[in-house]
Amino acid sequence: MDALLQDWRTRALQVEQEVGRAVIGQAAALRLINVALFARGHVLLEGDVGVGKTTVLRAFSRVIGGAFERVEGTVDLMPGDLIYHTFVDTEGRPRIEPGPLLRHGEALTTFFFNEINRARPQVQSLLLRAMAERSVSAFNREYRFPHMTVFADRNRIEREETFELASAARDRFMFELRMITPVDREVRRALALDPLYHDADLLLEQVTPAILPWQELNPIAAAIQTSVSASAALQDYVLDLWQATHTPRQFGIAIDGVDMERLVLAGASPRSISSLMRAARVVAWLDERTYLLPEDIATVLPAALGHRLFFTPIYEMQHAAIADAFVAQLTARIAAP
Repeated sequence: MDALLQDWRTRALQVEQEVGRAVIGQAAALRLINVALFARGHVLLEGDVGVGKTTVLRAFSRVIGGAFERVEGTVDLMPGDLIYHTFVDTEGRPRIEPGPLLRHGEALTTFFFNEINRARPQVQSLLLRAMAERSVSAFNREYRFPHMTVFADRNRIEREETFELASAARDRFMFELRMITPVDREVRRALALDPLYHDADLLLEQVTPAILPWQELNPIAAAIQTSVSASAALQDYVLDLWQATHTPRQFGIAIDGVDMERLVLAGASPRSISSLMRAARVVAWLDERTYLLPEDIATVLPAALGHRLFFTPIYEMQHAAIADAFVAQLTARIAAP
């Protein structure tokens, strides 16, 4: 590993350490957000209300540098609301100013769409393009935000006035991460009883700002990918994992109470396997290796594939539980090299 990537690895681990000063009990989620950052992938967050998703993202944004934007999904939000907003100035004249996607220009690094499934499909479609191309067209020109990482979460409690993400939208997210309420008693004690954890702004002040030259993230991410190799045996293993998402019975995959012949509507896409490999290479890099191990694949497999498996309607309502069981079967039934 050359000196530049070694220096960036030190910085990457420092990012994780700094965010960990403001967020406790979420080590696994912090590591995978960090992986997504250096793999240049977007992240879908799952978790209970009040578990700290916004604090996590504000902390990462502060450490990375650049601009942070947050949008609240509502049923009356329109695509244009992401691009511009109108108002009447103090002299009574109508004004138009750039919206959250445009106001920071290329300095936008972290974009958080809260409760994305409460926004209409037209809004989701605009975000999909912004995620895919890191650009939008507005005011007769193209605006680019090449350093942007999109984070979104879904409202899992209310079902009225919600619009589930389309398969193409889910496939654009590198990871779906579940931030659960910590079970460790001492962590719970701190979160519930320590006044420090009751003030997010005070917590964030403890985080060292802008420790990365965020403008260089894209070329560094590309260098990471070319620096980590995968053996022929490991490539065959990944291809078997991929095929098993389409034809699970061929690989002996079975889930109690599930008719495997009627389960899979669509298996993993080429994009999802590409994302899986990109993320796994970052895991290897963080572990100071220039080659992939099956453990690297296993680290990212649940977060990278679970939300990209599409089940028939009779099973889709149980998607989370079945996807967890499916991914567990993938690792149990397919022999790693």
